[in-house]
Formats: sequence, structure tokens, C-alpha cells
Amino acid sequence: MDLTHILQYLVIAVVLIIISLVIVKLNHKNFNLEVNKLVGYLGGKDNILDTEVNMSRFKVTLKDVTKVDKDGIQKLGAKGIVEIDNQLKIIFGPDARTLKKYISELK
Repeated sequence: MDLTHILQYLVIAVVLIIISLVIVKLNHKNFNLEVNKLVGYLGGKDNILDTEVNMSRFKVTLKDVTKVDKDGIQKLGAKGIVEIDNQLKIIFGPDARTLKKYISELK
């Protein structure tokens, strides 16, 4: 193998790495934007009394459940929402823990 072939393979490898990084960057969710939307759909940060996470479930205790936009929450990727009294249990999958962290920082 001569130097020309080695350089060609090196350029191809670099291009593939750059393309991979761009794809990962495009697929990465902007959690700040999602959390702001979620807080709005939950009736605002003043409506949120407490949050808990249990595996993929995100449990939120609210002052007023009637302020919640469940359709908006589902559009954010919730796989299910259960309402019990003044609490919502929202199934978000692996994102639940990260969402709780960001919401806790807002409070």
C-alpha cells in the first residue's frame, strides 16, 4: 500500500466520523426546550408541587390538574399518562430521570 491509498482511507475515515457526529448531534434532544414545554403543559412551574421518578415513570404532584395539557405532553413523547387525584404519572422511558433533574433545577 502506498501513501496515496493510506491518505484516501484516512480522508474517508475522517469524513465518516464527521457525518456520524452530525447525525448524533441532530438526533440529540434539546432537553431545555422539552422541559420548558413540559412545564408549560403541566400548568407552569408554580403549578408543580413535587416530582418523582420511578424507572421510566415521571410522577408529578400538581396544585391544579385542570391546567394540564395532556395532548401536549403526549406530543413530547409520553407513552402514557395516568391521573390520580392531583398527581400525574407520565411514562417517558429513559428520559424521565433527565426531565426530573431539569425541572428540579427550575424550581
